Amino acid sequence: MVLKRFLLWSLGGFLAIVGILLGIGGAWLASLGGSLYYLPAGLACLIAGVLICKGKSLGIWIYCAVFAATLVWALVEVGPNFWLLLPRVGGPLVILLYMFTPWIRQHTGVRRTVPPATGDSRARRGRRPAFIAIAGILVLLILGFWFWHGVERVQPAGAGETQAPTIWADYAGNKAGTRFSPASQITPANVSNLDVAWTYRTGDIPRGAAPQMFQATPLQIGDTLYLCTPHNIVIALDADSGKERWRHDPKVDATGVFTVACRGVSYHQSSDPAAKVCARRVLVSTIDGRMIALNADTGQPCQDFGRNGEISLRTGLGAVEGGMQFVTSPAIIVGNAAIVGGFVLDNIGVDEPSGVVRAFDVASGKQLWGWDAGRADPTQGLAADETYVRGSPNAWSLFSADEKLGLVYIPTGNPSPDHFGGLRSPEKERYGSAVVALDVATGKVRWSFQTVHHDLWDYDVASQPVLADLPVGGMLVPALIQATKQGEIFLLDRRNGNPLAPIEERPVPRGNVPGERYSPTQPVSSAFPSLVPPIMQEADMWGATPLDQLWCRIAFRKLNYQGRFTPPSLRDSLIFPGNNGIMNWGSVAVDQTRGIMIVPTSYMPLKLRLIPRDQAPAANGIVLEGRGAISPMLGTPYAVWTERPFVSPLGLPCNAPPWGRLTAIDLKTRQILWQGPLGTTADHAPLRIPVPGVFNQGGAMVTKGGLAFIGATLDDYLRAFDLKSGKEVWKGRLPAGGQALPMSYVSPRTGRQYVVIAAGGHAFMNTTMGDYVVAYSLKEKGKGP
Repeated sequence: MVLKRFLLWSLGGFLAIVGILLGIGGAWLASLGGSLYYLPAGLACLIAGVLICKGKSLGIWIYCAVFAATLVWALVEVGPNFWLLLPRVGGPLVILLYMFTPWIRQHTGVRRTVPPATGDSRARRGRRPAFIAIAGILVLLILGFWFWHGVERVQPAGAGETQAPTIWADYAGNKAGTRFSPASQITPANVSNLDVAWTYRTGDIPRGAAPQMFQATPLQIGDTLYLCTPHNIVIALDADSGKERWRHDPKVDATGVFTVACRGVSYHQSSDPAAKVCARRVLVSTIDGRMIALNADTGQPCQDFGRNGEISLRTGLGAVEGGMQFVTSPAIIVGNAAIVGGFVLDNIGVDEPSGVVRAFDVASGKQLWGWDAGRADPTQGLAADETYVRGSPNAWSLFSADEKLGLVYIPTGNPSPDHFGGLRSPEKERYGSAVVALDVATGKVRWSFQTVHHDLWDYDVASQPVLADLPVGGMLVPALIQATKQGEIFLLDRRNGNPLAPIEERPVPRGNVPGERYSPTQPVSSAFPSLVPPIMQEADMWGATPLDQLWCRIAFRKLNYQGRFTPPSLRDSLIFPGNNGIMNWGSVAVDQTRGIMIVPTSYMPLKLRLIPRDQAPAANGIVLEGRGAISPMLGTPYAVWTERPFVSPLGLPCNAPPWGRLTAIDLKTRQILWQGPLGTTADHAPLRIPVPGVFNQGGAMVTKGGLAFIGATLDDYLRAFDLKSGKEVWKGRLPAGGQALPMSYVSPRTGRQYVVIAAGGHAFMNTTMGDYVVAYSLKEKGKGP
């Protein structure tokens, strides 16, 4: 009797509590105009729970009806998608299966509910509960099989060929930013034989409270690799063994730096035959505002560069507190000019350092020109007592260049601060969130294209412009591909900035924040298939269980949300895709020969609320608040609260998976070749549940051998995909997070192809931290790697 009471009361009590929560939440959701499923489902669960506590079999049959209705509702709402169905029917199915275990059935009299009949009839009726449970399981299994196997488009893979040595002399392999390696030994046919060739540890592990991320992509010149660590330690490695040849530690001051990172170094070889010392040099820009030139052979500072081998990047900026302005991306070197921008800490205020872009003589360190987007004449020189314009748009990401045209292409941010623009000057507005072509020799603007007007969302242009010659109207045209955070991919003529595909100015919502103004339209590209997610609906809410999914639905209904250009408001708003964007500094990769573009994407909403100044914390810096943070936006009428990502009380994303994809686009037909989820949650989820498609940062690299390599994801893997089919043909376990662009080369000494990635993790993504550089190559026949 005691056991019976315990079993029935534990099940019935649990079901009754779930019913109460679903009923209360369902009523709240219905009052907000949301789904009407939860209220009756909750009431039915409550009744079923009470009846089960009393030992009544009717409670079980009521719950069976609830489950059947839930299954129908879920299929109508999200269709046959396993991972979207799972939180809707997975938990209820577990409860149903438990109900029909012998120890529950014998205490509820389920068998006794069958009226007198023949033995066969009683047997059939007694098996009905089992049939219901089995049917539910089969539904989930079929849908799971469909999901896992429905994303591949498999085609036969061809073999690669031997080739001459290659070089990787710029961050993305070349100044065009294509992320393409001409190495072709590793192919879809043999990539399964890829194994670790060598591993190197830099020794630069996280220190102190500053978030750190190892985002570097090595350069390869001859038989040497050059890379930087998060603290700007520059290291030269043997390209075949990974053995250290030299290192230079600039002893940076990371005080106040919010993101300790270095994406790479720059390389220059002098064309002057008289140059003897530092004829080959490596440049690094640091997080404490310096540019340093090092002898590529020895690692010693080049004494002819600035003073003792370094120059200050804070000259002309005025007051710069630690962490307010610094450099994370390598300078691009065009001819004898090293051109560099800088990162400015978001949302502190209007009086932040300038976002000026400057060119320096790569030999002497002398400034050649400065382009300040906040000045009436952006290239006008400074008087002795002048500084560059405070709060002007910065350019923190990676630049590209066309040496024949004499142009460098600058992706810009928005003026400071991000989320209130009522005080911006026309000068600050015109080049914000744009791609700008500057004359390499003078810094003068040759053309510009703005991707977002009056940006209030921090949709700055984070992706490196990618230069490729593409067929347009039967002609091969020098094009520029510009990926953006908001999900648009613009296609422009890189000679003059003219669109190579129609761009439509579409009306967008306008807000009512006092003192703010709004752009009535925003540009939308038709150059490529849209990777912009549909406007989020309540049915897109996710969760591990029906309860936290209900919480997400209620939270969603309470938010101000009008699509990706939802204007910031004095109430909680949902900004989707959010300031991490759909495409970030990983940009896109292009194989011009095959005519394929590889696009990694992420989908992470942001919650945002403007706070009137008299209600904001009296602080000059960022104040943490729960899962979010309050940034002061000093000099404006508002502070801003942001929270990222949009999660349930269990810490799970409220928006449904996939949260990351990899897409291949045919550059000739402009159609999607294949698309699938990228990475899984296995390294972060309970029980290592591998929900497919996760947030990613780092970018993809494509090779002549027909592969796309990418790390970037929340799980610690480097993956290879067949460019033609999209099939994942290999993955290698990394010792830490691979939030960096991989690169590949063929060694001039051994003739072997290597694929190399920095694996050091990303503090904000909570991936495994480390200090590794890992190289992969094909196993030699009869030998190890």
